This record gives sequence, C-alpha cells and structure tokens, in this order.
Amino acid sequence: MTVEYIRYRIAAEQQPAFVQAITSANQLLAAAPDCVRYELTHCEEDPELFIWRIEWTSVDRHLNGFRKSPEFGAFFQLVKPFYQSIQEMNHYAVL
Repeated sequence: MTVEYIRYRIAAEQQPAFVQAITSANQLLAAAPDCVRYELTHCEEDPELFIWRIEWTSVDRHLNGFRKSPEFGAFFQLVKPFYQSIQEMNHYAVL
C-alpha cells in the first residue's frame, strides 16, 4: 500500500468551493477499485492549509490504473481549479 499526500494552501474565500470539489472527487475515488481510503484534513494552527490523504493499493495502480481510467477525466476537472494551490503531492510507503 502507498499513501498519497496532497498538501494545499487555500485562501479563505476559496475554501467552500475547494471542500465541495474534494467532496465530489471523493465520490469518484470511492468507486475506484485501487483506492483504499481517503480523507481531507484542515490544519488547526494555519487555517489555509489542507491535506488530502489518499491510500492506494500501489503507486503503479494509482498512476497506471486510476489515472488512465475513464473516471480520471471527471476527477481531474473537479480538482483542476486548485492545482496551483498544491504545495506537495507525493506518494509515501507505509512502514
């Protein structure tokens, strides 16, 4: 299993639209066979920071499965407006 962490900095006025987009995108993740779990967290010390944590069966199945699936187009359209707000997007191995 691998965990993808996507760290965002979202201005206060964009946060309602951001949360709605991630909520809708999570519905597509729920249907993805290689997505194990996901959660969006909001920093309590810095209210502009969010971390979207997505567990995948493997990096390969994320990149060559979900990202090449027909569902990815709809997923990407939801999150694309916030792409420039990403501060980190990496896969981490669970130890």
